[in-house]
Amino acid sequence: MTPIVLRDPEVTKKLLEAILDTPGGRRSLSRLARTCRAMCEPALSILWRELDSLIPVLGLFPPSLLKKTRKPGLGLTRNPVEEDWSNILKYGERVRRIAYNEEINNVASSIFPIFEQYRPRTFIFPNLRQLAWKVESPAGLERCSLFLNPELESLSLEIGTPFSELSHFLADMSSRIKLKEFSFVSPTPLPDAFTELLLLQKGLCKVVLVAPGALSPGVGRWLASLEELKVLQLDLSGRGVVAVEGFFDELSPRSGYSTPSSVMTTDSGVFSGEELDFSDHRKSALRLTGDLRSKGSFVTVRQLQLTGEASNIAVFLRHLHSALMQLDLVIEDPPDIADWQDLSALISERFGTTLQSLRISGSRSSRYSELVRSTARAEPPKRLPLGHFTSLPNLRRLDIDLPESILFTKYDIRHLSTICPMVEELKLCPLARFPIATPPNIMLGDLAPLMANCSRLHTLSAVVNAKKGTDEVLSSRETSSASLLRLHVGHSWVGDTLHVTILLSHLAPHLETLKWFHEKNRPGYVEANARGWERVADALPHLQNVRLSERLFATRAIDEVESQVPQLEFSEKGIDAAVATTEREIQVRPAVTETAVQFSPILINRMVDAEPLNSAIQVLPTTVDQSVEAVVSTLESAVDATVPTFSKSVEALVEESALIDKTPSIHSSSIRSSLANIHLSDIVSMAWKLVVFFPLTVPSRIIRMALEKARLRREARKKEETVASLSTDIPLNTIQVRS
Repeated sequence: MTPIVLRDPEVTKKLLEAILDTPGGRRSLSRLARTCRAMCEPALSILWRELDSLIPVLGLFPPSLLKKTRKPGLGLTRNPVEEDWSNILKYGERVRRIAYNEEINNVASSIFPIFEQYRPRTFIFPNLRQLAWKVESPAGLERCSLFLNPELESLSLEIGTPFSELSHFLADMSSRIKLKEFSFVSPTPLPDAFTELLLLQKGLCKVVLVAPGALSPGVGRWLASLEELKVLQLDLSGRGVVAVEGFFDELSPRSGYSTPSSVMTTDSGVFSGEELDFSDHRKSALRLTGDLRSKGSFVTVRQLQLTGEASNIAVFLRHLHSALMQLDLVIEDPPDIADWQDLSALISERFGTTLQSLRISGSRSSRYSELVRSTARAEPPKRLPLGHFTSLPNLRRLDIDLPESILFTKYDIRHLSTICPMVEELKLCPLARFPIATPPNIMLGDLAPLMANCSRLHTLSAVVNAKKGTDEVLSSRETSSASLLRLHVGHSWVGDTLHVTILLSHLAPHLETLKWFHEKNRPGYVEANARGWERVADALPHLQNVRLSERLFATRAIDEVESQVPQLEFSEKGIDAAVATTEREIQVRPAVTETAVQFSPILINRMVDAEPLNSAIQVLPTTVDQSVEAVVSTLESAVDATVPTFSKSVEALVEESALIDKTPSIHSSSIRSSLANIHLSDIVSMAWKLVVFFPLTVPSRIIRMALEKARLRREARKKEETVASLSTDIPLNTIQVRS
């Protein structure tokens, strides 16, 4: 019958993941897969889910194909055939994440051409989701293309040296796959067209940029355009405050920057070709006064990791208006006290109600002091005050790990217990090492406020100076935690182990794990302290049992006492609780006051006489009477109409009406004929002129000119008719012919 743990795949997966996280967990899972048939498949899936190298994959080739069986990365003796790929294809389907580091040089470069030419299918790892690639050369970057399958969701690139092939690789990658997570870490600047190459990656949820140029306004505009962005990691180290503010310059329009009266403008109002730029100083002045305009953005970001000085981180956080849930800060240690105070207050003010995890660690450059902590050149540890945090009501995890600022006091512990009542995991520099002359300031009994106020605290890591507990702590039941299960004391000092065990059994009676540094090769190891905590760990379970047994006996005794208390006898008794009521009438007459107000409006009569102005205009046209004498000129001419005869005689008789030897005179027929010779166009033209120019005075000269022109036309026409009549023969119908 199948065990209960194997009936639910999710429960089995959680169990195997818990085994994997333990020391030697991978070896334990390997043995479990080889021992139990029912656990074989789930254990293999967990083992092959994440690979830190390609070596396990190469080891799946037949031993006869490898140059050295124990070192598969050295290469192959011959090209593999299809049967040699069976195990790789079988286990390749389980791989979800794989990493490659060219700098280690544990995989021969000759293997990648074999993978490219002889692979039986396009992608060896068809279910690959995450790919981490660290290279130093263009050839190493080109090998990454073999694993860019369509199912890939996360790509992490770490480039050591700059080369031009990077732009081509980013363009090819962006056109082939759609990522959800992208990480780029390099000491060299970003490519010039970095944002243009990644424009197609609009579904990014996580972006990590640790490279020069990551704070440019163009990168800020691109990151702000990602609607699904949830996780963001940036490096602010080595940059000025102005550069950090410039990251947000192109997120919103700069209203008011262009006027000379604006504080943010570089224009002084004077036309000068060599104008000095005082914008940095103006921004610093505005920052001090609190008048610097904020360009809030990245409202979808929930997890943020920033690296740099505390002042730069504070400037960056002022521009954010998102509901951050996890904040990881890698600062330069020790931070300036004023900058640390501003940063602590800003975190509490902006993200106090939403923040659930806060981690503060030191940068790589500040870790150098930790290496010389145990030498004579070591400086005394610095104090990191936690009193500037005001309120973090939803904080679940607080992790502070700094190399120098390791001093905490009981006031810090008491303040944390007040502002973080929901904290579940608290770490206060558990790796700190204190010189012999400077013991830790926190006593073991100073942790009592955390036990009393933080009811969900299950993991606590801090370096303490364990001494005998006070009677006030031991006699208080509130200082005993029912939730604390794990305690890590690191390099804590310990004195009387018996008193420490008694105090610890009271503070954490349900404690399951007690850890301390007991490795002799660890820097800061003190043998006396390690042996003292070992004795505490050995005796603590027994005292815990005694403590819990005593409390159990006390609880039972209280229950027995309560059970032996005599029961009180009760008797029922009726009481008449009738309420006496009284009727009373009250007559209310309101006092009425009449008030009359006489209002007489003042009336004004006003008349306006509006008479229009009448003006008359007399227009009398000028008329001219003129008579025209029309005399018809007549011409007398004799025509010889004698026809020459040869054998016959011809007599031409002309009628009397045709004779024209009359005296010329003027009569009505001549006038009618002269009027008939006047053209209609002349009449129309003259009438139009009279109509148009009637309101005006028509000069007589115009009329005379018109009449003269008509007369000349008639005379010319008459001359033409006369000439035509002279050249015309006598009509034959008027000639009488006699035989």
